[in-house]
Amino acid sequence: MTADQELAGLFLASGMTLAMAESCTGGMIAARVTDSAGCSAWFRGGVVAYSNEVKQQLLQVSGTLLEQYGAVSEAVARAMAEGARRVIGSDLALAVTGIAGPEGGTSEKPVGTVYIALADQDGCEVVRCQFNGNRAAVRQQTVEMGLLMLKKRLMVSETA
Repeated sequence: MTADQELAGLFLASGMTLAMAESCTGGMIAARVTDSAGCSAWFRGGVVAYSNEVKQQLLQVSGTLLEQYGAVSEAVARAMAEGARRVIGSDLALAVTGIAGPEGGTSEKPVGTVYIALADQDGCEVVRCQFNGNRAAVRQQTVEMGLLMLKKRLMVSETA
């Protein structure tokens, strides 16, 4: 069983729904998890919002916030997750914003700075990740971290 399939199974068992928003050349989580069997039962909707205008229109992210902090920031990741949860009307929302730089990054010169935010009715957790490698490696590491955050959150809610 893949991590994506395991995650879909956890959502199905919990009866929760998930929204996603991405603005990340290093991300691609939404495309990955929506390919999972049974995901339509828990995936409420998603948006890939590369431009600030789309973030403002679809996710209700403040233009002032975008100007102050820039697209790749903790504040914008939080606003995207909270906006996706509110707009789409889901139990959880995962947002990713970041950048994967030129191909062939090394440990001395990392190529991926990514913020991953997970919002629910109680608040929003944001992690900053610095990944190394080429774009494919940064995407893979981003997906793995996003899935790990979701699994942890679902495991906690199942035991509560």
